[in-house]
Amino acid sequence: MPVTSFSTKEKYRYQNGFNSHLESEAVEGALPIGHNSPQKPPYGLYAEKLSGTAFTAPRHDNKQTWLYRVLPSCAHPPFKPAPPEAPTAQANDADGPGAKLHYIPNQLRWDPFDHDESKHLDFVSGLRLVAGAGDVTQKQGIGILVYAAGRSMDDGAAFYSADGDLLIVPQEGELDIRTELGWLLVRPMEIAVIPRGVKYQVHLPAGPARGYALELYQGHFNLPELGPIGSNGLANARDFQAPVACFSDDFGATASDGAGSYSVTVKFNNELFQTTQPHTPFDVVAWHGTYYPYKYDLGRFNTIGSISYDHPDPSIFTVLSAPSPVPGTAVADFVIFPPRWLVGEDTFRPPWYHRNTMSEFMGLIQGGYDAKRGGSGGFVPGGASLHNVMSGHGPDAESYEGARAAELRPAKVGEGSCAFMFESCLMLGVTEWGLRTCKKVQEGYSEESWGGVKTHWALPEGVQVKSHLL
Repeated sequence: MPVTSFSTKEKYRYQNGFNSHLESEAVEGALPIGHNSPQKPPYGLYAEKLSGTAFTAPRHDNKQTWLYRVLPSCAHPPFKPAPPEAPTAQANDADGPGAKLHYIPNQLRWDPFDHDESKHLDFVSGLRLVAGAGDVTQKQGIGILVYAAGRSMDDGAAFYSADGDLLIVPQEGELDIRTELGWLLVRPMEIAVIPRGVKYQVHLPAGPARGYALELYQGHFNLPELGPIGSNGLANARDFQAPVACFSDDFGATASDGAGSYSVTVKFNNELFQTTQPHTPFDVVAWHGTYYPYKYDLGRFNTIGSISYDHPDPSIFTVLSAPSPVPGTAVADFVIFPPRWLVGEDTFRPPWYHRNTMSEFMGLIQGGYDAKRGGSGGFVPGGASLHNVMSGHGPDAESYEGARAAELRPAKVGEGSCAFMFESCLMLGVTEWGLRTCKKVQEGYSEESWGGVKTHWALPEGVQVKSHLL
């Protein structure tokens, strides 16, 4: 059996900081001093550079990490198209490259996505593309996915995506993620980001798991600018955690021999390719740089809100943002609605009725959402909704009437709950799986939510009408 370089206690040690230059070594002295690529790296390791941006990207945007590993990543046989029985990250061939996306102005909502059919699936084979926009080959756009898995990935399996960075939002079950750079234990109410190109393996230490994910085809996530908020608030950089280096010793004297057999799968333009190599891909003994996986505890989010009147724009709940070339406009924002106090006077406290040039995909991690009813046929944990570009949405009729008549005392909303939103400047298409195959779309969503909205229009006697269309 391969031996790893860490104890159970050390496995979940982390380094803190967002977009920081970090370094870690599993063996003392494995990191070169004053060099990135010395003629002979310590302990006979290979130096390998992992670039998440162009070499010439501005210094503040540049993302790269130097890896010091037993064997370089190129030491494998050629990739070949994955066989039909191999894990599929896209649900079926209809959701691969060139698949037809359905662009729909209607509001959509989904019941919780199933666990039952996923018992034999691991994290990768349990991924399903629900909606998206853009072109992977042009490194433009996003994909929105859900996952449901009933088993851990095989010890001899690894996966990476050449298509983009993956933001993972667990809803049920823990994910124990082994990456080339170390381990991340990610539980519900935490998130993780696995950068483009980083190999990983997902284990399920607490049984079946379900959640949401967003794959970012262009750029990388940043913390949002704070502007008048000041220098602190929302998600603070110190609360993001990166792994420490660890490695397996399951390798031979050369790249062509070894004790085990490892299958590496790559997602490349939404198609899967595989290769089998005799040595472990998890052989990084040390690393340093700015390009690495990380996790964040949503419970540490510092919520900002109004203390006088009106419900502020939901942008104040942004955890991570992937900017577009247009200033102030995001290809993808990750926004959460955690427990918080509402104290606004003479204010309709739930989110107002709205039409947005941005597309809004919402999910519910736990609890209830104050602008939508729960229960059967409602907005419940594990489900989702999509309000595409300029599609009107807002509180359902029951929630509106309750908020309109509420006594406005200071109140804490969302206790024990957390909803989130993937917001994008792009018009999102829905896959065939998301629209029909999954059989989770709530057909009566629009009518049930807003069919009962009633008019409160009334003019007191004596009010002068200045203009009226007969």
